[in-house]
Amino acid sequence: MAGGPSGTAEGVSNASLAWAVIMSAFAAFGGILFGYDTGTIGGIIAMQDWLNVFGDFDPTGVLGKETKGMYLKVPDKSLVVSILSAGTFFGALLAFPMGDKVGRKWGIVVSCVIFSLGVGMQLDTKWAPFVVGRVIAGLGVGLISCLVPMYQSECSPKNIRGLIVGLYQLAITIGALLAAIVLNATKDEQSHSAWRTPIAVQFAWAAILGGGMMLLPESPRYLLHKNRVPAAQRALARLTNRPVDSPEVAAECAEITLALEAERALGSGSYADCFKNTALRNGLRTWTGIMLQGWQQLTGINFIFYYGTTFFSSAGIKNPFTITIITDVVNTVMTIVGIQLIDRVGRRRLLLIGAVGMMICEYIVAIVGVTVGTVDASGAADNVAAQKVLIAFVCFYIAFFATSWGPVAWVVTGEIFPLNIRAKGMSLSVASNWLWNFGIGYATPYLVDTSTKGQPNGVATAALHVKVFFIWGSTCLGCLIFTYFFVPETKGLSLEQIDLLYQESSIINSEKYRKQMIAGNVTHAHHGKVETTHTDSADADSEKV
Repeated sequence: MAGGPSGTAEGVSNASLAWAVIMSAFAAFGGILFGYDTGTIGGIIAMQDWLNVFGDFDPTGVLGKETKGMYLKVPDKSLVVSILSAGTFFGALLAFPMGDKVGRKWGIVVSCVIFSLGVGMQLDTKWAPFVVGRVIAGLGVGLISCLVPMYQSECSPKNIRGLIVGLYQLAITIGALLAAIVLNATKDEQSHSAWRTPIAVQFAWAAILGGGMMLLPESPRYLLHKNRVPAAQRALARLTNRPVDSPEVAAECAEITLALEAERALGSGSYADCFKNTALRNGLRTWTGIMLQGWQQLTGINFIFYYGTTFFSSAGIKNPFTITIITDVVNTVMTIVGIQLIDRVGRRRLLLIGAVGMMICEYIVAIVGVTVGTVDASGAADNVAAQKVLIAFVCFYIAFFATSWGPVAWVVTGEIFPLNIRAKGMSLSVASNWLWNFGIGYATPYLVDTSTKGQPNGVATAALHVKVFFIWGSTCLGCLIFTYFFVPETKGLSLEQIDLLYQESSIINSEKYRKQMIAGNVTHAHHGKVETTHTDSADADSEKV
């Protein structure tokens, strides 16, 4: 459990730690569902057979040069790519009633069923069922994207909570990599199986996640929130590999209950309470979660994973499918590095470093692309050296994202909310992620694609091409400023200790106060004693943002 069996800084024993890691980490498999779909759709819409079924023919020969004149209109491309995110937005909002009424565990199982229904509809050869299927699959993904980090945060040991929750982002990257591999294997098939096979593989991911979750315990914090004390003790005993009647299990349940009672004394846990700045500072926490998830999307990362294949092709790069696999490998490998840094370097510091790194890389890509990254009349690279620089710095940019904003945003969102409003706060935050995801996915073709205004069924676009990276670089500057003023350092604290940090420290001074909490073993049970002991040293940190 986050907080260890005693609810203090002592953590759990090695045996129980290993068991807790196995059970809480398995839920991260849910990230594969989103990552795989994200990686799949970008390649599918570039396949010849899919375009033959759903695309249009350009008699002028200007569009669809590589696909026998078949192309996808900009509005249709925007719709088919971004509509999943529309579904995930509503799915994330529904995560509150699902997570609080059905439970974290069974909510994930139900979400897998919904996702599978959507996948099945995407095997149709008609446009309407395909699009509706993406919406329904999005509902499942949206639910999972909120319930999985919630379950992990509530069930993982606090000293490695960042690594455990970060595994969700790793699963996303693995899903994208698997999608790139499957797409590369089927892209040359001249039948419906070219795109149906990559889509159908998603049934396996849903079955593994749903089936595995049925064998895991429910979140003890959820059970205590529902006043199901005996069930919570049994679940906690399974997570910590201890007897149900052990003192450690009793102490941990008591600490969680104390924190929950303190929260209930300050509010009913309604949506209105999410935005009230009482002593718990729920308003600050909620807006931090909402904005953090939004800024993660505004880094521009999904531009690469949604439209990377077509973008690299338009930049004159041969075999863009291969380049996409390379970027997916970088994303996966660096996420493995990143999740190991979360509990060592810290959440706040990683976000700051990542924002600076991404900003520099994106500006370099934009400048190189605009100045020397040209293509000739046939669409081939005119400056090969410039193309190599472009690919290299896109990979550096992905590496910075994968070690920071990719996993850390999910970690912070999963741990900053008090239990009384956690389901609501997380659902609002994750819904923000998907809302921005939808907006960016829908707008990108209008920002990047070549304008077809004046042609039959033509559409006017900004035709920014590589210049779009000037926008992403500037948004990363926004990420840097936001992190400095709104994201506290929570490394090594239990979820209940994070409640105390928000009540007694400013954001900027959170690192100093965090160290005092750990040194003084501050908990709800021992709060008064420790606070008196550390009054002098904590004065500077008691101001509120």
